[in-house]
Amino acid sequence: MITESDLLQGCLSGNRRMQEELYRRFSPRMYAVCLRYAGKAEEAEDILQEGFIKVFRKMDSYRGDGSFEGWMRRIFVNTAIEHFRRKRYLMPVTEREENTIEGKYTSVLDDLGAKDILALVQELSPGYRTVFNMYVVEGYTHREIADMLGISEGTSKSQLSRAKVILQDMVRTFIDKQRGVNSK
Repeated sequence: MITESDLLQGCLSGNRRMQEELYRRFSPRMYAVCLRYAGKAEEAEDILQEGFIKVFRKMDSYRGDGSFEGWMRRIFVNTAIEHFRRKRYLMPVTEREENTIEGKYTSVLDDLGAKDILALVQELSPGYRTVFNMYVVEGYTHREIADMLGISEGTSKSQLSRAKVILQDMVRTFIDKQRGVNSK
C-alpha cells in the first residue's frame, strides 16, 4: 500500500504511476462532489477531469495544513462553481420577487433528512442546484456565494429561496403520491 506522502511525492516528481494511483484512489469521492453540482453524469465527468488537471498543476501549492483530500475537495468545488459561472445559469431576481418567494410556503423541508433532500436536489435546475449546494451542503455564506459566482447577494438568496420552494413542491407531490398509493 502506497502512503499518501509517497503518493504526493511521486506525483510532484511527475511519476505517471503515482498520478494514476492518486486518480484511482480519489476519483470516486471527487466524482460524488462533481455530481452534486452537475445535472448529468457527462457534465460531472467533465468537471472531474478539469478538477484533476488543476490538482496536478497546483499540487506543489499544497502545504500540508489539513487533509490532502480536503484540499482536493475545495479545488473540485471551485471547479464546479467555475463551470457554472461560465454557463451563467443564474438569473437576477428583484427584491419584490424574492419577498414573494420567501413568504409563499411553510417549510416542508424542515422535516426531511439531508439525505432525502440531496436526492431531490439533483432534479433542480443548474443555478438553483449550485446555490443550494454551496449554501446548504458546503456552508458558504450568501456573500461568499455572490463573490464566487459573480452575482449579487440578493440573487444568491433568491436562488436558494426558489430552490427551497421547488423542493417543497417536489416533496408535497411525493407525499401525495405516497398517500394515494397507500390508501388504495
